[in-house]
Amino acid sequence: MYIYLNRPDLIANKAAVLSQLGSVVDNEGAVINKPSEIVNKVAPTAVEPDVVPMNIVVKKPNFWTYSGDYFLQFLQNYVSNNWYKGGESNFSMVGSAVLQANYNNKQKVKWDNKLELKLGYQTSRGDTLHRYKTSEDLIRYTSKLGLQASKKWYYTIQMIANTQFTHSYKSNDPMVYSDFLSPLNVNFSVGMDYDVLWFNKRLTGTVHLAPFAYNFKYVERLNLSKRYGLDEGKHTLNDIGSQFGIDLIWKLAENVKWKTRLYGYTTYKRAELEWENTFTFQFNKYISTNIFVFPRFDDGGERDGHHGYWQLKEYASIGFSYSF
Repeated sequence: MYIYLNRPDLIANKAAVLSQLGSVVDNEGAVINKPSEIVNKVAPTAVEPDVVPMNIVVKKPNFWTYSGDYFLQFLQNYVSNNWYKGGESNFSMVGSAVLQANYNNKQKVKWDNKLELKLGYQTSRGDTLHRYKTSEDLIRYTSKLGLQASKKWYYTIQMIANTQFTHSYKSNDPMVYSDFLSPLNVNFSVGMDYDVLWFNKRLTGTVHLAPFAYNFKYVERLNLSKRYGLDEGKHTLNDIGSQFGIDLIWKLAENVKWKTRLYGYTTYKRAELEWENTFTFQFNKYISTNIFVFPRFDDGGERDGHHGYWQLKEYASIGFSYSF
C-alpha cells in the first residue's frame, strides 16, 4: 500500500485490469486422480448368506423313564426207572416280566413304579393227581413317592401289593394251598429312602426304612384263613407295625449280575422276612441262566414240625432273556 500511494509510477496494473485478467490459478472443475490403495485391490467382496427359514420346536422336558426285563427259561431232568439213586423225571418252565415307569423332575420329587410278574409250571411223573403244578406264581406292584430331604435321602410313602395268578398244589394232594387273592397282601408305609450308588455305579438300588406301616391281608378261600395267620372263618386281617426293605442290583462282572430284595415287616407280635436272590449269568444278548434262592420267615402262620417258621425255595434255569 505504501508503494501504491507514494510511487504510482511503479504500478503496472490496476485493480480494474486485474479483475479483467481473472484469478492466477483456476481450480474450479479440476479432477485429481489418486492411485488405488492396495487394500481396495485385495479386499474380498462380502458375500451375504441366503436367509433360510428355521422351524424351531420347543419340547417340554420328559421326566419319565421306562425300562423292562423279561425272561423265559426251561429246566428238564430225566431219571430212568432203574436209576440207582432213585428220583423222578420232571420238566419245568418259568417266565418273568419286570416293568418300571419312574418319574423324576430333578427338583426333589420322585415317583417310582414297578410291576413284577412271574409264573412257572412243572410236571412230574410221580404226581398222579396233577398234570401241571405251579412252581412260581407272583403278581407284585410297588409304588413309591419321594420328596428329597438331602442329596441321598428322601421322605417316602410306599405301597406294596402282591398276590398270584392261579391256584397251587402239592404232589398227590388235592388241597389248594394258595390262589388268586388267597392271599392278597397290601402294605402302606411312611418313612425314608436312601439311594445306593456305590462301587462306580456297579451297585445301585434303595434302602427303605419305615417306622410306621399298615398291613392289610385278604384271603378269599376261608379254609386258608388260619394258614395265613387270620382268625378261622375271617377274610381280612388289619395290623400296624414297622417295615424295611432293601432292593439292590450288583453287577459283579460284565456278564454276572446279582439282584437281591430283602423285605421285613413286624407288628411286634409277629414278623415276616423275605430275602429274594437272583443270580443271572448272561451268555449273550438273548441267552442267560438264572439261579434263584428265596428263604422266608413267617411266624404268623402254622409252624412246620421240621423247618419251624422258615421256608425255602430254590431253582436254576436257562433260557431266553431280553432287557431294555
